[in-house]
Amino acid sequence: MRNNPQSIADAQRHKARLIWDYHQMHHALRPVDVAIGLGSHDLGVATFTAELYRAGLFPTLVFTGGNSPTTAAVFPRGEAAHFREHALTLGVPDSAILLEPHAANTGQNITFSRATLTAADITPATVLLVSKPYMERRSFATARLLWPDVEVICASEPLEFDDYLKSIGDDHLVLDMLVGDLQRVIEYPKLGFAIEQEVPEDVHDAYESLIGDGFTSRLISS
Repeated sequence: MRNNPQSIADAQRHKARLIWDYHQMHHALRPVDVAIGLGSHDLGVATFTAELYRAGLFPTLVFTGGNSPTTAAVFPRGEAAHFREHALTLGVPDSAILLEPHAANTGQNITFSRATLTAADITPATVLLVSKPYMERRSFATARLLWPDVEVICASEPLEFDDYLKSIGDDHLVLDMLVGDLQRVIEYPKLGFAIEQEVPEDVHDAYESLIGDGFTSRLISS
């Protein structure tokens, strides 16, 4: 069923789109005190964070992230460092950027960014989390647990699902990631990593179906 890494069946695409839509929080963008660009393999996070800065939505931003096995080769100086360099080329002044270069997971992204802001004498009441499109809900659930005294708004590069598939170039990998992130949304509250999020029945059914189809490379042992 997975012979061609560039192609998925129509039924799988429909199920994946349900999960894609669920992962996005659909928050309305508005001015906030700070933004946090969550490190990953997706440089679009830095691009969109820079775009929102230039639109005047926040005066200060944090790029957070060290390296992972999937980003070490692409971003050898670390995710946050490469995101910062990219944002500078897009017109964001260095004075507006704080760097958090050590986080290795989403919980650390939030905790270490908060500490970085505290060290800069910044205590925000509103925080915009900018992430990959399918990571909005997990980052929201994580921040609500670890930083409950701030209002959290989530955003990601505004791409349609099919356009995101084209931008990555590997349909199977994207579905693996969608399934893996949904598993974390479901399982992490039990582990004390995030608040619980309701998963609609059709989304959960799509998740189970895609697991049955073998989209499992990003699953964790639970």
